[in-house]
Amino acid sequence: MEGGAYGAGKAGGAFDPYTLVRQPHTILRVVSWLFSIVVFGSIVNEGYLNSASEDEEFCIYNRNPSACSYGVAVGVLAFLTCLLYLALDVYFPQISSVKDRKKAVLSDIGVSAFWAFLWFVGFCYLANQWQVSKPKDNPLNEGTDAARAAIAFSFFSIFTWAGQAVLAFQRYQIGADSALFSQDYMDPSQDSSMPYAPYAEPSAGPDPASMGGTYQQPANAFDAEPQGYQSQGY
Repeated sequence: MEGGAYGAGKAGGAFDPYTLVRQPHTILRVVSWLFSIVVFGSIVNEGYLNSASEDEEFCIYNRNPSACSYGVAVGVLAFLTCLLYLALDVYFPQISSVKDRKKAVLSDIGVSAFWAFLWFVGFCYLANQWQVSKPKDNPLNEGTDAARAAIAFSFFSIFTWAGQAVLAFQRYQIGADSALFSQDYMDPSQDSSMPYAPYAEPSAGPDPASMGGTYQQPANAFDAEPQGYQSQGY
């Protein structure tokens, strides 16, 4: 359950790239990474226009430099965040500390939800500025495809990051129900509360009827019928 809850393999296990790339959250991270490249690449390459009457370039989104800056900043930072958490996915199987594993998954939930919100803001902002852009500012319709692509992939990024948050929350729930995050987890082979067979006190006389009392653990502590010590596999 440890490997299935988050990342590939068990704690302290070897890195398995085949298992890693099959993880749904890894696939969503790669998709989010590609979407971020499309957004900031489109704006950087074709999001600024030149005017014959002006020496400086202006933003294609209603001449609002803040709109272009926001799109580029969110795209670049999302790109770096995806790389960071992809590296965490690779390193996670090597983390043996319960607290560190829990922190990693919780941070994944928070960061993914935060980026979904930023992309939502970015989509609304860029779409609004594009809608109110004046045709006279771009009579040749230069860079319009790139501008629309940035808006579209901002919208798609909302769902990829929200999906990462949902998957991270599911991994947290799985880990909370297993030994992955349990601080009280104990190896069953070392659990002293397992029932033992009753101890029969030998009698001093030859008469079997005079056998001494039988020592048995309290009935409220174990099952009514002695089960004997059994080693549990895990």
